[in-house]
Amino acid sequence: MTGDASMAEVEQLRTAPYVSLETFRRSGKGVATPVWCAPDDTDFYVFSAGDAGKVKRLRNGSRARLAICDVRGRVLGPWHEARAELIVEPLSARRALSALRRKYGWQMVLADLGAKLTGRFGRRAYIRIVLTGR
Repeated sequence: MTGDASMAEVEQLRTAPYVSLETFRRSGKGVATPVWCAPDDTDFYVFSAGDAGKVKRLRNGSRARLAICDVRGRVLGPWHEARAELIVEPLSARRALSALRRKYGWQMVLADLGAKLTGRFGRRAYIRIVLTGR
């Protein structure tokens, strides 16, 4: 937990169906994307296509922000500063997938099935996010 985020705000991030993940270009301009986001202890996990813009931006820097949002990305709560990193070790990727399956249940199973059928499952990127409270 962060010094800036209240327990209630963190709980909203943990339970919200969608979270806006803002990652930053080299120029410093933020780009927000609505994502599924699952908690595990004090970390949050997100998955994405391995070649998505947010993945490319995270390769250049770990600065990120999270806010609850609707399915279209309309922000519904305050932004929270965070650090995000691409997961490279298989055990951590399994932990991320497990957290996402716990939160999203059958929806994640369907997303996994679709990704496997289209050959995209193995090219997924998993992202670990830690609130920093800056």
